[in-house]
Amino acid sequence: MSYVNPNERLKELGIHLPPPCKAAGNYRPAVVCGNLLYVSGHTPDDARPEHFVADLTKWCPGQVGVGGSVTPNQAYDGARDTGLAILATVQAALRDLANVKRLVWATGQIACTSDFTEHPSVMNGFSDLMAQVFGEENGIGGRCVTGASSLAGNMPVEVTMCIFEIAGSSAGPMQFIEDADAFR
Repeated sequence: MSYVNPNERLKELGIHLPPPCKAAGNYRPAVVCGNLLYVSGHTPDDARPEHFVADLTKWCPGQVGVGGSVTPNQAYDGARDTGLAILATVQAALRDLANVKRLVWATGQIACTSDFTEHPSVMNGFSDLMAQVFGEENGIGGRCVTGASSLAGNMPVEVTMCIFEIAGSSAGPMQFIEDADAFR
């Protein structure tokens, strides 16, 4: 397969990334270790409405499933929104999305009622976006998704961790991304 330039794909898709989010606690949004970029958890709330291309009113906080306040389609949209926030963090950390070689791994949680069993379908909102932006060969990585009775901020979805391989990098010391201008 041919290389897909993620910056060009975002333009083709008409997507503008939100500003990267700051840490909401005592952690770093992204850490480089060797040739890997580890991205901390993100939620749909990290894609602020004032900078976001999609209509964030399509989803709302709460649980997915029978008796829940969020439909599976809304949660899928929330997972996609979360992916856009993650891309903004990756761009800030690496200065250019073209510095990503591939998505290696993503882990997600879906806030859901005990009867809900379609967790993978919801997480596809994130995975489908990564495949669109980086191409299927480099945008589809390993994945794990589970359900939870609640998530921080009453969010319906959290992509709790992503690991990206950095293009052209060699193993080196751990780097912390602390540029004040990189994260709002």
